Amino acid sequence: MSRKFLETESPAWVTEGLITAEQQQRLLARYPPEAVQAVGLLPLLGSILLLLSALSVVAANWQSLPTQMRLGLLLATLAATYAGGEYFLRRGNRRVGHGLVGVGLVFFGVSIILTSQLYQLVGYDVSGLLAWVVVGVLLSYLYESQALALLPIIIGAAVQTYCTQALGTFSYATMGLVALGSGYRWWRRPDTIVASVLATGLLWQAALWVALSHAKITWFFIPAMLVYAAGDWHPARPASRALQGPVLIAAYLFALGLALFGETDQYAGLLRPPVLAYLGALAAVFGLSVAGKRQRGRLASLPDWLLLLPGFYLPGGLPLAIATLVVLYAHAGSVLARAHRSGEAEQLTLGTVLFVVATMVAYFKLTWAFLDKSLFFLIGGVLLLGLSWFLRRRNAQRLAAGVATVAGAPTPTSPDQNPAA
Repeated sequence: MSRKFLETESPAWVTEGLITAEQQQRLLARYPPEAVQAVGLLPLLGSILLLLSALSVVAANWQSLPTQMRLGLLLATLAATYAGGEYFLRRGNRRVGHGLVGVGLVFFGVSIILTSQLYQLVGYDVSGLLAWVVVGVLLSYLYESQALALLPIIIGAAVQTYCTQALGTFSYATMGLVALGSGYRWWRRPDTIVASVLATGLLWQAALWVALSHAKITWFFIPAMLVYAAGDWHPARPASRALQGPVLIAAYLFALGLALFGETDQYAGLLRPPVLAYLGALAAVFGLSVAGKRQRGRLASLPDWLLLLPGFYLPGGLPLAIATLVVLYAHAGSVLARAHRSGEAEQLTLGTVLFVVATMVAYFKLTWAFLDKSLFFLIGGVLLLGLSWFLRRRNAQRLAAGVATVAGAPTPTSPDQNPAA
């Protein structure tokens, strides 16, 4: 809560009797003006500029400095950032304290790289950079900071990219640290932003694994849907949907690409892994997801799995195009139905957009050659209006049934009206 918000809203609270004038003053005293905070930040900003100036001078003369001095500078800078972070945290300035600890974590990874160059060390594995991920995960547990929770996820993605591109190997330890270490931290302290970044980081590592192993693209969705299933088990609904969001976006883009380019067997052939192995793994993850949805009362979101129907096993051409379009329409309809039941405006907008996209794909892929453009828009508009009318009518019927039930219930009477009294 900011002081500006209190200054704007608190007079109305006093007028409405929610708080007294004395309580208003106490609340204002609890949050000092931003101007005072800004003045207090001026010495810190000046110190940061002086530090950057010193670092620029050192970087310009780095090669000419003795080895011992360079190592000493690395250790001193590392110690200064962590010590500065602890100093500001003890004084109650959490943002600056966490920021300096985050700078120290970034500089720790830079120090690992510079030290290896300093002593001409040749790394044939990821053990050095793995320590960077370990320290990042540990710091995310030690400090209650969103930024420090995000850093190990980003660092893990960077380390995995280096492993696959420079060393030609996939670091399962790095992926495990991010998935289990950062994942457990998010599970205990749910956060929507951390959830989205965590899912994106894990999807990036899964994509690197598929690319390095030259596996079929569809194997990507086994670890991806494991992330989705983890969201089904989490009790906090907003955080779980944030974790599932990147996975659903990837699945929808995959289905959309299949609808646009899947008419040729050459493209579909890139997506067909061994049937029994792939469908068995997908069924296992599906069962885990269904169990989580049933446990948390979220079976209404089960149509999300429509996007993962293995239609790419169908022969290319018209059958595959029609099957994928049916899936896209069914998924869009399920989103619209959930939105009308829950009354969420954002979900309603999303479902409408998905419905329009499916209609456009159907037009351009199936009817472009013989259907007039104006007729396409006419049909799309009629479908949307018809679907909206149906959902509104069903909601009105449900509401009327609820009102009738309440009206027919016996109403409590006062003792004066009760003859037995």
